[in-house]
Amino acid sequence: MTQTDHVVPHGHFLDSPELPRGITRFWLVRHAVVEAAARKTMYGAMDVPLCKDAMASQQGGYAALARRLPTDAVWYSSPLQRARDTAIQIRCAGDFQCPDVRLDTRFVEQSIGDWHGTPHEQFLSLLRLPPNPFWSLSASELPPGGESMLDVCARVSHGLEDLANTHSGQDIVVVSHGGAIRAALSHALAIHPDIALRFTIQNLSISIIERINGLWRVVAVNELPDFRG
Repeated sequence: MTQTDHVVPHGHFLDSPELPRGITRFWLVRHAVVEAAARKTMYGAMDVPLCKDAMASQQGGYAALARRLPTDAVWYSSPLQRARDTAIQIRCAGDFQCPDVRLDTRFVEQSIGDWHGTPHEQFLSLLRLPPNPFWSLSASELPPGGESMLDVCARVSHGLEDLANTHSGQDIVVVSHGGAIRAALSHALAIHPDIALRFTIQNLSISIIERINGLWRVVAVNELPDFRG
């Protein structure tokens, strides 16, 4: 074997803290905490703002995310303002080469249609199916005028495959929502959405998935930044 021979690692094992370059990799970031009034209701895909107090107290977390995310990644965001503003805060804390953040509606949160704005204590009475133990409703529940988690998984899956083809071999940051990121994990693992809803996805967490030779794998789930900065 000569020095120019290239050995492809068997199994694509990750043997060092640094992730290898040239892999189609998604860095899925959940938006920051929303304002208090919205948190009292089922806000779903409503366009609610971030909590200013939480933003001020968690600046260290934005700085830590800026250090963690690759500087040469392409950036996408859900068009909802809580995702867009989270992306702005992270980018302001770092030095990223991508000049802008593109908006992609495929990564918005689940729409619960006519049920938007319902207080939490009243929500269960609206359901037709038993809710998922770790989500507000079953993946098969279709709210009137809204979408089921099955629908969310279909659009997120299409978004992931499309962006993976467009940005093959690159890092892609997507600032999104708890339900949409769970849908991405459902796609990566080829599991039913009701199973993927068992994942915890906290505010400002990173989840990392990769597409290698047409197959998906999960690298990290719900990785939280150091909020001390």
